[in-house]
Amino acid sequence: MSHGFFTIISRAEFEALLKSFPQLSAETVGLSRASGRVLASDLISAHDWPLQDRSCMDGYAVNARDVFGSTETNPGYLECTSTLSIEEIPDIDLPPGECARISTGGLLPDGADAVIMVEHTQEMGDTTIEMRKSVAPGENVMQRGEDAREGKVALPAGTVIRPQEVGLCAALGFDELKLIRRPRVGILSTGDELIEVGETPRPGQVRDVNSQTIATLVKQASAIPTRYGIIKDDLESLKAALSKAIEENDIVLLSGGSSIGVRDLTVQTVEAMPDSSLLAHGVALSPGKPTILGRVGDKPVMGLPGQVTSALVVMHVLILPLLRHLQGDPRAFDPSRRPMRKAILARNVASKPGREDYIRIRLEERDEEPPLAHPVLGKSGLLRTMIQANGLAAIPADAEGIYADQLIDIWIV
Repeated sequence: MSHGFFTIISRAEFEALLKSFPQLSAETVGLSRASGRVLASDLISAHDWPLQDRSCMDGYAVNARDVFGSTETNPGYLECTSTLSIEEIPDIDLPPGECARISTGGLLPDGADAVIMVEHTQEMGDTTIEMRKSVAPGENVMQRGEDAREGKVALPAGTVIRPQEVGLCAALGFDELKLIRRPRVGILSTGDELIEVGETPRPGQVRDVNSQTIATLVKQASAIPTRYGIIKDDLESLKAALSKAIEENDIVLLSGGSSIGVRDLTVQTVEAMPDSSLLAHGVALSPGKPTILGRVGDKPVMGLPGQVTSALVVMHVLILPLLRHLQGDPRAFDPSRRPMRKAILARNVASKPGREDYIRIRLEERDEEPPLAHPVLGKSGLLRTMIQANGLAAIPADAEGIYADQLIDIWIV
């Protein structure tokens, strides 16, 4: 039952509720569409990679013992007895005192365990090569199985696929991967004052900004947004729209209708759904306190604040990590994965203890010094504060503020 006031829980408690939702099922995806997704099961290599010891550089294949102690002032000398073709398997056994010319990617012959770069050598005649640097065994060599071993885990489940992981998968012959499914996110905008973006507002009306910005952020988290348009502030309209969105999506976001008064309508709508429960009525976050979390079946339903800055902060702090969590990212809520910069705070900023306060920050770059962090203050209904900002600074819930000239972390958003 709703009571017209908030029951505030901490951000950590709210995150614990979000973590209770299970990750989504897996699907098979082509390698070209895998970037940003999460591996659903261990990737087992079918063979060693590289298949054989290969040169990393253009130069000469040598036995490291033959160039031990060689320097520019005290060079060593080896006889170059062959030139190795990059596409062929060497059929020679390199004896002591000899070397073989080799190109990047070429296979090392038996008897060689290192490569000396061509710029550290000098041709002294038809076959004599002056060696002006010593090398250690394995130097400038990609050794067999160094990237992956046959029958071993090349990438563990939970790995977020980046371009470098795509490269390894391609090297190992995986043109398809089993990945956690991308979350489908239904976005409902609620409010009698809202109109579509292409319409002309009358006094008292505003264009639907939140669903556009929310959908854009959802895409950044590799999720799939679907906008369900503007829903009027009446119970039956909200119930019908929410029921459809829950059926077609993995998570539903309601923009607006989460503050005291109209909030009760969102709460009633969530509670009217079959197999539903209300998990949270508010979070100790500023801006973003009037955030609602419900569960319908095993799907999260969240009510976001109607003010655009509040909604964006809640998206960054809570919902984007939730979307990554649903995709199986084990570090979804880890603050260390946020893109951060150090900066010097330009002025004192006060905060009310008991809530985690996110201050919009504009960075001023300086030569050879940390940038200055200028707080961008303003009302949470103004887009200007987010447009002028480069990032966010978090003031802990147990602090009364942060002082000027303090070195602080800036979350780049």
